[in-house]
Amino acid sequence: MKRVCVFCGSSMGSRPAYKLAAQAMGEALARRGLGLVYGGGNVGLMGVVADAVLAAGGEAIGVIPDFLVAKEIAHSGLSKLHVVGSMHDRKALMAELSDGFIAMPGGYGTLEEFCEVLTWSQLGLHQKPHGLLNIEGYYDPFLRLFDHALAEQFLKQIHRSLVIEASDPNSLLDLLANYRPQDLDKWSDRVDLKP
Repeated sequence: MKRVCVFCGSSMGSRPAYKLAAQAMGEALARRGLGLVYGGGNVGLMGVVADAVLAAGGEAIGVIPDFLVAKEIAHSGLSKLHVVGSMHDRKALMAELSDGFIAMPGGYGTLEEFCEVLTWSQLGLHQKPHGLLNIEGYYDPFLRLFDHALAEQFLKQIHRSLVIEASDPNSLLDLLANYRPQDLDKWSDRVDLKP
């Protein structure tokens, strides 16, 4: 892996642990020589992780649609900032520039971005790893939803296993580094969709 895409909130959230985790993630990426790809903002956890990468001498690449430049206050000190025309362009370029994906705490945007690249993997469009940084159990309900989808036969076990989870940045980055792609076929067993 050369670069990791981090999806996270444009706000700080309610707990100090979220900001501390964003700082730790940025420092861990830089220490390992991994570049950061993220949404390009200078606010919330987005800004914290980028600032931590840059302060530690790492590479931080932002991708932001033109209509969000003012709202998310585009980060002016990045290694590179791509201003694109749409959210679709943003996600496509972030995925293209990245060798793996991490979702930290965040809202709709974070969840949507993570689920989109996860779906692309399920469909065989890429074989990059996906991790949830589960700070103080933030993603526990989300993980339970995935387990419920598995139990209700909307997911297969092989697809459920695409989601890697850890509660600290270094452990999660170790798991992503050791990820080995599986041979996935969403439509195998069309008649029998049991996990």
